[in-house]
Amino acid sequence: MDVKISSIHFKADVKLEDFIREKTAKLAGLFDGVISCDVTLRLEAATNNENKIAEIRVIIPGNDLFAKKQAKTFEEAIDNTVDALKRQVKKHKEKLKGL
Repeated sequence: MDVKISSIHFKADVKLEDFIREKTAKLAGLFDGVISCDVTLRLEAATNNENKIAEIRVIIPGNDLFAKKQAKTFEEAIDNTVDALKRQVKKHKEKLKGL
């Protein structure tokens, strides 16, 4: 599975990129039809600490799946986003099976 990571207004370090690849690989493990993931990381100019935003688009045949979460750290935002996408992938698989 191909993972494209883009960070807006900052440079993501290798450790964060490895973390993202590890987490998104779990989505491919749930469903064989996952083609790629587009991950966008942004820093928002907010007054509170929760200014890190992670957006993940999972490319699958048919409709793409998308989730966006905001948290205090990018790792937490990625975790929350991947959890939301896991639910979407499971729903999509059930839909394909006709359950």
